[in-house]
Amino acid sequence: MKPNQFALRAALPALGAALAALPAQAQETAHSVDEKINEVVGSVTGPFVNFIFAPFPGTSFPWIVLWLVVAATIFTLYFAFVQFRAFPHSIALVSGKYSDPNDAGEVSHFQALATALSGTVGLGNIAGVAVAVSIGGPGATFWMILAGLMGMASKFTECTLGVKYRNEYPDGTVSGGPMYYLKKGMAERGFGGLGSVLAIIFSIFCVLGSLGGGNMFQANQAHAQLANIIGDYPGWITGVIFAAIVFAVIIGGLKSIAQVTEKVVPFMGVLYVGTALIILLMNFDKIGWAFGQIFDGAFTGLGVAGGLVGALIQGFKRAAFSNEAGVGSAAIAHSAVRTKEPITEGFVSLLEPFIDTVVICTMTALVIVITGVLQIDPETGNYIWNADLGRVETLGDVSGVALTSAAFGSALSWFPYVLALAVILFAFSTMISWSYYGLKAWTYMFGEGKFQELSFKILFCIFVIIGAAMNLGPVIDFSDAAIFAMALINIIGLYFLMPIVKAELNSYQTRLKSGEIKRYA
Repeated sequence: MKPNQFALRAALPALGAALAALPAQAQETAHSVDEKINEVVGSVTGPFVNFIFAPFPGTSFPWIVLWLVVAATIFTLYFAFVQFRAFPHSIALVSGKYSDPNDAGEVSHFQALATALSGTVGLGNIAGVAVAVSIGGPGATFWMILAGLMGMASKFTECTLGVKYRNEYPDGTVSGGPMYYLKKGMAERGFGGLGSVLAIIFSIFCVLGSLGGGNMFQANQAHAQLANIIGDYPGWITGVIFAAIVFAVIIGGLKSIAQVTEKVVPFMGVLYVGTALIILLMNFDKIGWAFGQIFDGAFTGLGVAGGLVGALIQGFKRAAFSNEAGVGSAAIAHSAVRTKEPITEGFVSLLEPFIDTVVICTMTALVIVITGVLQIDPETGNYIWNADLGRVETLGDVSGVALTSAAFGSALSWFPYVLALAVILFAFSTMISWSYYGLKAWTYMFGEGKFQELSFKILFCIFVIIGAAMNLGPVIDFSDAAIFAMALINIIGLYFLMPIVKAELNSYQTRLKSGEIKRYA
């Protein structure tokens, strides 16, 4: 044996041990990189995050949620409960009965609704409701429904303005959303300087929110759910697969996104709500009792810490975080609809909080209450409060998405697999919708053009991989704060511009009654 061969053979065991240690070393390196990023980002963004989600002085109620709820109440009263008066006409519009195929725009009323819904229907409806009910008790559901119903007026206001002040281009594409109505609408009312500043600030927050909460968080949660089902594996693999699929969809623009969402969103809705209905029918005798728990809990708390106030806070918070009414994101999707009547898209958009919060979130809450995963003291009839955890005792001591999974799984053993599919579809649809929101904010700041669009789409897909591969806690916190900072800017503009929406509403209703507005089907 030659000396170099002997040396090589002697070195092989050490080389093998080193190679075997590589995965562990890589994992440790990844964790240390994660921790370093968390530390740096957290120190920079922490004050902003704390400000956005800070409680209103003297309460535990986040001021940003109060900001959204107050605005929804004002719009509900100002437009004389338009969400209830216009509901039948909204259904007629979505079904295409008033759609003129020659109107400017890129997508139908239904496609615009599906695209906007795909950006809001997601983990908030699955995990968020479980958190609200476990902390605020069943009564949180009542306040969640109330906030959802009022939020319909906020969506109506912002989406009407989105269509009215959109930019229409010769190639048939459009750009719209809060940045456009803040600039053009505010200038119309004599506040052009303020409007231009608000539009830029909104666009910055929208891009940050789209890359974080609308992208990285979704990819991260999708990977976590897949790892739970098939076993642990590197997150970047999920990221690359998701990035490739997302890029294939978003490269085709809004029409491509709308064609996907109009199929995925109804499928997701039927899959999830259908499963919930099966469980409710299996427990039909308990439905009356569950609604009793919801109404009693809304005003007494049923032993939950904070009582009525605790239930109210959790319900309002969940509704605000779930349907994003007042945030302005949906106005970007609805701006691209084929119509010459801005108010029609306001009517269509008010269906979003109803579907998202009143229907889907309520279904989740009912299943959690009926299946008995929340523990009740048989002597008092109140829920057993765990002071250490700050929530109601649950079967198996689970919370969040695991509580929803346990509730559905207790009745249908195969549901955790359905939930995994639902989470993946929710994450995917949210990502493609938020890619469009971020793109429109990006091109508002940097100009329209193929290069600007492609650069953002590539950037967005890179962040899909980063989100799936890394644990970016503070980055996600910051992006969530950015999304709600959009609401701060957007609602300021809505207060200035709501008289314009009222004029549009009065004009349309007059022409609808006279028969000037034609019905096509």
